[in-house]
Amino acid sequence: MEAEAELGTEQMAQEVVAEPLFSTFDLILLAILICIATWYFTRDKKKPAATSNGKSYSIQPTTMTLQTSTDNSFIKKLKSSGRSLVVFYGSQTGTGEEFAGRLAKEGMRYRMKGMVADPEECDMEELVSLKTIPNSLAVFCLATYGEGDPTDNAMEFYEWLQNGDADLTGLNYAVFGLGNKTYEHYNEVATYVDKRLADLGATRVYDLGLGDDDANIEDDFITWKDKFWPAVCEHYGIESTGEDVSVRQYRLQEFKDEVPERLFTGEMARLHSIQNQRPPYDAKNPFLAKIKVNRELHKGGDRSCMHIELDIDGSKMRYDAGDHLAIYPINDTEQVEKIGKLTKTNLDTIFTLINTDEESSKKHPFPCPCTYRTALTHYLDITMNPRTHVLKELSEYATDPKEKELLKSMASTSPEGKTKYQEWIIHDNRNIVQVLEDLPSCNPPLDHLCELLPRLQPRYYSISSSPKLYPTTVHITAVLVEYKTPTGRTNKGVTTTWLKGKQPSGDDCPTVPIFIRKSQFRLPTKPQTPVIMIGPGTGYAPFRGFIQDRKHTRDEAKQVGDTILYYGCRKRSEDFIYEEELVDYEREGVIKMHAAFSRDQAEKVYVTHLLAKNEDEIWKVIGENNGHVYICGDAKAMATDVRTILQNIIKTKGQMTEEAAVAYLKKMETQKRLSADVWS
Repeated sequence: MEAEAELGTEQMAQEVVAEPLFSTFDLILLAILICIATWYFTRDKKKPAATSNGKSYSIQPTTMTLQTSTDNSFIKKLKSSGRSLVVFYGSQTGTGEEFAGRLAKEGMRYRMKGMVADPEECDMEELVSLKTIPNSLAVFCLATYGEGDPTDNAMEFYEWLQNGDADLTGLNYAVFGLGNKTYEHYNEVATYVDKRLADLGATRVYDLGLGDDDANIEDDFITWKDKFWPAVCEHYGIESTGEDVSVRQYRLQEFKDEVPERLFTGEMARLHSIQNQRPPYDAKNPFLAKIKVNRELHKGGDRSCMHIELDIDGSKMRYDAGDHLAIYPINDTEQVEKIGKLTKTNLDTIFTLINTDEESSKKHPFPCPCTYRTALTHYLDITMNPRTHVLKELSEYATDPKEKELLKSMASTSPEGKTKYQEWIIHDNRNIVQVLEDLPSCNPPLDHLCELLPRLQPRYYSISSSPKLYPTTVHITAVLVEYKTPTGRTNKGVTTTWLKGKQPSGDDCPTVPIFIRKSQFRLPTKPQTPVIMIGPGTGYAPFRGFIQDRKHTRDEAKQVGDTILYYGCRKRSEDFIYEEELVDYEREGVIKMHAAFSRDQAEKVYVTHLLAKNEDEIWKVIGENNGHVYICGDAKAMATDVRTILQNIIKTKGQMTEEAAVAYLKKMETQKRLSADVWS
């Protein structure tokens, strides 16, 4: 810099003519001043000060000091509202959340003010600090989903328990599980959480409860609950107030004259998300897909099975063979209108239900405000059997003594009441519309009914196509549900009845809200691995995608292992779905098919009979060639019988003991060589 200055001075001394406006020295000096100014004004950019609402904060380059939201602190919410009971739920269909709400509400009877919490929205590491709240208790209502997996909203909590080693000494807890005994991994999540909490030092206040949805999960829950509360009283040295808790969780606001700016018309979360579609699409933001094809698969008989193709072009949704398609249905208009008449309500009235618990993250039971018609059509399940707590609330509105007593009895825990509930509600298969029809003196306000009824859930269907052949469409196979009940009524499936009426006509294609749910039901990574697929009826659906997948690989001149299908239906001439393409696949050598038509001969023949006859073929695949077995369909009978047959084949052909055969089958499951996509 000094050398440059001297050079500038020398140049100036030599000037003998008129000087320019800026000399070299001036320019150099100006540059230096600019550099100094730049340094001065930027020297603190690494630590900028700012204010927001009068509070200052700073951003450091190496450590994050921005305050995170405290909304996920359930400890803070409990303390600020004087509560000691928190009930967490892991729920895929809403039942676990419903049970959690009932427990939290009943806590008031035992002077334990409760709060319902979604573990996905909470910092579950705070469980270590729950002991700082006197007489605190954490209850977990957890469903098991899929192949022994936690529900989506409980996944992070479950993984935290698996991978962490927190000291939970001083934490008091209880667990109730929701499962289905027809599935292999019955209540696996609740069983694990109950044991893991104890292993980490927590104190079990009452024994693990297990609810079986295949039998009567409502009865299982209330039986467990009625023993749970006395155990809580004994543990904490408290007594019941003896008062029945009948407190509304939501307060009503109706809009008589004005129309609110925000008005939901069937959206799952984001307002106008149906009209203004934008990805990514999921359970809270479904894609409105056009139905391009809706054709009948049955060739005769009195039943119906639909093949439906939905257009997902432009949605950016991706799927694999074996995934599930979720469809949000709407309730039957006739049933919705009946509720309006039975409750004497103008269904076009706009209303909102606002949670009276200001600390709750759930401000409304469903998207609000909306009309009663929208709530009953899109958001509430009006076709399922009402649970006992709903009947208890309804009893308050029955003016006829006999009807009031019937409702109270069915809502009670007495043996007589449980029997009556099983007969009148479950066996006779009454929904809320039919309950109100058969008990005419019961006239609940519709807003209370909207608070009590569970959310209408999406229906899941195994995808019956492969993206290798159909990247812009997704196919499903669905049987129309319709049956007579003991009361002489005809009950219809919500979704399949709705879908049956959605027939495309030329360029006019009806639409349905959908999203794709990923599955673990997958073909082997190596196409040369042999596979056995067992899928009677619509259990064939995912295998249609599997076969398309393997045919595509085969057409690319790649080696593909044996693809063996066991299929079954009643009559070949009536309900052999996708017959033409299956026959073509077999003729081309793409598959080897064993088909059982149970009613085409005097003695019924099922898929299980064919499996038992083909021991050598099956053992060659699973015992000699490390092949995979897939089961899809009815969980209660078919899937259980198939497992038994496989176990016997392993025992016989593998020359193993019973215990060794059981262990072999378990190992196949662990290795994902035995997979099931079943329902009950």
